[in-house]
Amino acid sequence: MSACLPADKLLAFATTLLSHVGLDDEKAQVVAEILVEADLLGHTTHGLALLPPYLTEIEKGSMTKTGEPRVLADLPAAITWDGRRLPGPWLTVRALELAIPRAKIHGTCTVVIRRSHHIACLAAYLKRVTDEGLMMLLSCSDPNIASVAPHGGRTAVYTPNPIAAAWPTDGAPVMLDLSASITTNALTNRLRAEKKKFPGPWAIDATGLPTDDPNALFTTPAGTLLPTGGLDHGHKGYALALLVEALTGGLAGHGRADPKEGWGASVFIQVLSPALFAGEKDFRRETGHTAAACRATPPRVGFERVRLPGENGLRRRADQLAHGVELHPAILPALAAWAEKLRVSLPRTT
Repeated sequence: MSACLPADKLLAFATTLLSHVGLDDEKAQVVAEILVEADLLGHTTHGLALLPPYLTEIEKGSMTKTGEPRVLADLPAAITWDGRRLPGPWLTVRALELAIPRAKIHGTCTVVIRRSHHIACLAAYLKRVTDEGLMMLLSCSDPNIASVAPHGGRTAVYTPNPIAAAWPTDGAPVMLDLSASITTNALTNRLRAEKKKFPGPWAIDATGLPTDDPNALFTTPAGTLLPTGGLDHGHKGYALALLVEALTGGLAGHGRADPKEGWGASVFIQVLSPALFAGEKDFRRETGHTAAACRATPPRVGFERVRLPGENGLRRRADQLAHGVELHPAILPALAAWAEKLRVSLPRTT
């Protein structure tokens, strides 16, 4: 059964756990905010489900607890950091705090980060930017892991390589978060733990045959996830994955060609200000027109209506802020174990 808890209580609880394992107070607060935001939007594999493994990483010293990123380059609209394996959510938010005001001056600002730790749910950062009337592109890869085969291959080369983007319209913003593979490692792990199958042939086994069994990725030799587009059109996801590799490891100058250091990320963050291009008014007029045209399209069989990317997430976020966050059934037991270990009280359900 799912638990339903107030968002502010979850935020305080997560912050306390992170602080108790030694994370700086500011970093603990920001990481907790991003994890709770992911659950608010409905991304339950990349929200508080990540808190137990994050706590484990901090305890064993694989996530740096204190300090700042090392600046490798700092031009007005192009910044490169060595993240020193600091918490990915904190590094990404800090990068946005730098990029947003610079984009308002220069029209755009890009920050790339090498050697970040995992950055959690990409969608959780988007509203921070669209609330400022700006557009954002965000992507990441993990150079330490390979779980997706290129189209036509049967050996894993890269990670699901997500890419997210968001922009304002004359109404609600458009917010998208997708991966270059059919599914994520997190959902694969969850389905495997629950002894469930993929909804379709989302993977291939070690011989290259399609399968709906998540266990195929845990054999020796291992199978892999398929690129977005699957068996027929996986060249699309494959191409997108290569783009993400270039934006992240390529621009950051550190990735799969370097020694592995453990669970982490190479990160690309770009913020654009429509006001400094053709103007914010015309930008919203154009994006609003397209959004309205999409919503007005007659739905095909099986669909109630046409929605925009992020529309359901924003609706869910508002509802859960008002009535409590519905956690996946596996999350609270995992958090309870850490609460007991660190002597922190669990938040009460609504």
